[in-house]
Amino acid sequence: MLHFHRPLIAAALLLVSTATLFAQNPPYDNPPEVAPPYYRVRYEASDKPGELIYPVAYTVWVSPHIKTLRGVIVHQHGCGEGSCKSGQTGAFDLHWQALAAKYDCALLAASYEQPEGTDCQMWCDPRNGSDAAFRKSLVDLGAQAGHPELATVPWALWGHSGGGHWCGGMVMLHPERIAAAWLRSGVPLFEAIEGRNIKPHELPQEALAVPLMCNLGTKEGVTVINGRFSGAWKSNKTFFAAMRGQGALLGVSIDPLTSHECGNQRYLAMPWFDACLAARLPEKGGQPLRPYPVSQSYLAPLPTDEGKATAAVPANQYHGDKATSIWLPSKQVAADWLQYMTDTKVADNTPPPTPTNVKLNGDRLTWDAMADLESGVAYFVIERDGEEVAQVPEKPTNRFGRPLYQGLQYSDTPQVPLAKMQATVKPVAGDANPYQVRTVNTAGLKSE
Repeated sequence: MLHFHRPLIAAALLLVSTATLFAQNPPYDNPPEVAPPYYRVRYEASDKPGELIYPVAYTVWVSPHIKTLRGVIVHQHGCGEGSCKSGQTGAFDLHWQALAAKYDCALLAASYEQPEGTDCQMWCDPRNGSDAAFRKSLVDLGAQAGHPELATVPWALWGHSGGGHWCGGMVMLHPERIAAAWLRSGVPLFEAIEGRNIKPHELPQEALAVPLMCNLGTKEGVTVINGRFSGAWKSNKTFFAAMRGQGALLGVSIDPLTSHECGNQRYLAMPWFDACLAARLPEKGGQPLRPYPVSQSYLAPLPTDEGKATAAVPANQYHGDKATSIWLPSKQVAADWLQYMTDTKVADNTPPPTPTNVKLNGDRLTWDAMADLESGVAYFVIERDGEEVAQVPEKPTNRFGRPLYQGLQYSDTPQVPLAKMQATVKPVAGDANPYQVRTVNTAGLKSE
């Protein structure tokens, strides 16, 4: 197994992309280059029993403003070449970076180099070597980034499809490490499926204390009961019954607009993770995760087989069968959940952060910006003398949900090539820069 682990090498070497150090096969041979605050390791495939049979690359973003990490948010793609390749840009997502930065967390994304037509279970079941490879990457990436605590901090897991299987499997293996996990269109199984090479998981008692959200599209067996992904609703309900029946902190959210694509789920995932991380992450390194405070919980009936939802109420006011109720972490998330279940138009009344470091060099205007935690970035407005002169991008797109500055691939990651914060403008004489930049979030709110 080949790895990139140089804890004290010169900074110049850290700037070299691992794409130039290791031979990769298409379509994985051209990942975005990395330089601090991005770091990458890549491991070759192994032929040893129990180890990962596919090559894998892990990319992590660590804000330079973080002195000591409190956790790591993991964004895990789904099965197949397209989804696996899309994992190469997961750590570059401005919206997920905003969540990570708020809690002094790193943002990590894997790209399993699975050839088309091969068995996804050989990586999305973490017992087949991806658990060990992931934990090794935390050590190696922590050494590169100068944050050795990355190897020991808690995890917040998000996964799509096979990535949902992976995240759920990691909850069963390492519940004491996991602050919360969001399972989009994929859950771990507790029973064998005839004709499928899937080993059932065992449910440890500790996993019941991990906040979980099962999230899927209505066309995955809820309102559309035929098709490739129609079994998702059935498997989610089976998983729900096994977990919630024993008191797990488990919710269910159904996207009324989509099938297997991720759609607008991030606008519910963000406030959900926000509530879970605020309550569970320890204040100091080395301390255990905090239990979720019961007093904040809200409950609602499990959505019907038509995807209809009923408003949640405080847990101590819920009079139905709690074993068949869904769990939500807070009053705000309960309101967002109901809106998401209705039309995915989760509201946002706060403007995004103001762009910084606006510079003009000839006719090239550049800037830096953090995304709005609630609603991300839709586009940037360029102004001169108070008048709007340009918009970047001119026409933001996203065929899977709200238009986004970075676009969106199938597994909820930025499009390639990665968008750049720059614009071509009319040059000016003198040293003064007459241009200003505003961020516009996906709710249509403008920054200062």
